[in-house]
Amino acid sequence: MFPLTDFPSLSGLHYLNTAAESIPPTCVNEAVAEYMAHKGLGMRGRDFHFPRVEACREITAKHLGLAMEEVGFCSCSSEAYNLLASALQLKASDEVIVTDLDFPAGATPWLTAAEKPVTRLWKHRGGALSLDDLAPLLNERTALVQVSLVSFYNGHRIDFAPLRDLVRRLAPNAVLSVDVTQALGRVVIDCQDADVIISSTHKWTLGIHGGGIVGMPKKSAARLTTKAGGWYHLANAFDADRFEIARVKSGAASFSVGMPSFAALYALNASLRYLDQFGVPAIAAHADPLIAKLHAGLRALGIQTLAPEQAESPSGIVAFTHANTQAIHDALLAQNIHVMHQVGRIRLAVHGYNTAQDIDAVLETLAKTV
Repeated sequence: MFPLTDFPSLSGLHYLNTAAESIPPTCVNEAVAEYMAHKGLGMRGRDFHFPRVEACREITAKHLGLAMEEVGFCSCSSEAYNLLASALQLKASDEVIVTDLDFPAGATPWLTAAEKPVTRLWKHRGGALSLDDLAPLLNERTALVQVSLVSFYNGHRIDFAPLRDLVRRLAPNAVLSVDVTQALGRVVIDCQDADVIISSTHKWTLGIHGGGIVGMPKKSAARLTTKAGGWYHLANAFDADRFEIARVKSGAASFSVGMPSFAALYALNASLRYLDQFGVPAIAAHADPLIAKLHAGLRALGIQTLAPEQAESPSGIVAFTHANTQAIHDALLAQNIHVMHQVGRIRLAVHGYNTAQDIDAVLETLAKTV
């Protein structure tokens, strides 16, 4: 799928760890170098910086299926969630629902609030989240439902439309927030009806650290405008009344509280345009059969994955546990096969630069080790 000439560092390497860190294409290296060249111009560099941010906003909006004015940027997904918490200003009587397959960035801001809301945990069964288990948790006091479109932990992919319909019916006051960090750039985004969409920039998007994406449909803008201080998100940052009142820009723009992380946005602009050359549907059509091959090979070895195979809506992640994951990880690494090993768990990620040879290498090594 992706020409390997665009990824010279992959030579001789089987890289299946994009869910942690992607390998950026050469155009991203060039974009970061271009940023440094513009930065070297001093103040004149801003004549290039700000147009590049808007170009990045345009291509990001295209990938999210939103309008440009519905996209904002911050420094990382953790900052985005804390800014979301400032917008919500939850009370002790409010209820928040998170899942036990979620990444901490989206699951923990509600636990550190000065006035903690009631947190309810939507637990998986057999690695999958069932709406039958969510329904009893929803009520008129539910203020937030936080989910990941694809779980970082095991790759489970939520069927968004039925989830949305259930939340809207049983918890009409709830904000529906979706983390797409493990989806954007790898699977088709179908959660435009969420109230807020959040992502990092250094995984499947093929970008670098230092960026956070916030997508917010206009219908949610007034309700979810952050209450944080700063300057870049203010309409009157340098007006005469700036010490009397802070007029915050509405919606997604309110999440850009300080100077943009230009290097990350130069990189994201380049990486998303690179992905756009192929199209996410085509990337999925290339990588999904490799995921199916991986599932089949693991089954043949008697290895049970942490999430059931989703043949109709796969993600890019497959994970499993084993009695001796350290030995497995060491054996894979000895063959230049890079995966994630963490707390007894092996996680493999398949993107557009992966091939059938990568999957064969993994399965052959596992057959010898297991």
